[in-house]
Amino acid sequence: MPLCPSCNKEVYFVEKITSLGKDWHRSCLKCETCNKTLTSGEHAEHDGKPYCKEPCYSALFAPGGFGHAGTEHYRY
Repeated sequence: MPLCPSCNKEVYFVEKITSLGKDWHRSCLKCETCNKTLTSGEHAEHDGKPYCKEPCYSALFAPGGFGHAGTEHYRY
């Protein structure tokens, strides 16, 4: 039985969510910064840790620039 990387308890098939190459309890997959519960594919990863895409990951690790972490562009 795999162990949850957050709480180190066994993760049973009916309660698992797979993300970042690991099996988690649904309630244990949370943003490292704001503690928001995440779903598989709804988050970003940095150094093997999950973060919500907005606002935490963008604020901490995205390149700086105009608007939302440099993703907005000026229109001519």
